[in-house]
Amino acid sequence: MKLKLTYLFLIALLFTSRVHAQQSSFINDINYPYLEKLIATAKKNYPEVKARQSQVNAAKGLYNSTVFSWLDGLTASYIYSPQTSINISQPTIFKGYQLALSLNIGQLFSRPGAIRQAKETYKVAEYQQAEYMLSLEAQVKRFYFAYLEAQAELRLRANAVIDAESAVKQLKYAFQKGETTFQIYNEQLNSLYNQNSFKVQAELSTFTARTNLEELLGTKLEDVK
Repeated sequence: MKLKLTYLFLIALLFTSRVHAQQSSFINDINYPYLEKLIATAKKNYPEVKARQSQVNAAKGLYNSTVFSWLDGLTASYIYSPQTSINISQPTIFKGYQLALSLNIGQLFSRPGAIRQAKETYKVAEYQQAEYMLSLEAQVKRFYFAYLEAQAELRLRANAVIDAESAVKQLKYAFQKGETTFQIYNEQLNSLYNQNSFKVQAELSTFTARTNLEELLGTKLEDVK
């Protein structure tokens, strides 16, 4: 009869643990407006985002300079022949200022190809930037969900420790009264030790997940409003 009461207590404890487990899901903890703020913060602060933007700006500047380089092959100069001077070795018909234009044909024909290449380089930089933004957004989501999962796991392990501590106290009292065996009491002590160990691992996972997320954000979670 005494052992039967002990087993009934353990069954009740198991039921309580299952209730705690059902309450440890992180799905209801997801805050999508807050997640959007996290993504916006990462896009604003993460250094790689700034590096990608600098690449786009550099490619755009190169493209613009190439577009306006049509006149590079055109060279203008002038010659001044005084009205009163006579050049016997190189006689000239026109007097005064004379404008001379020279055109580099090879450079002129190479301009369209250079412009197309600069434009494609600019487009590639924009595509790479857009691709990285999508990748960063997905990474923030993964780290955010991993952080919530770690928090849920920590809650589960913390509740399990509370249940195990309660069981140890009850079984210790029952053992002292001779209502249970030392083996059952000792097994519960081992269970408590294991639950504490699981809790420590869950704490480490939570801090690691938070660190990973804050690395992308470039700031602390508390600073994201």
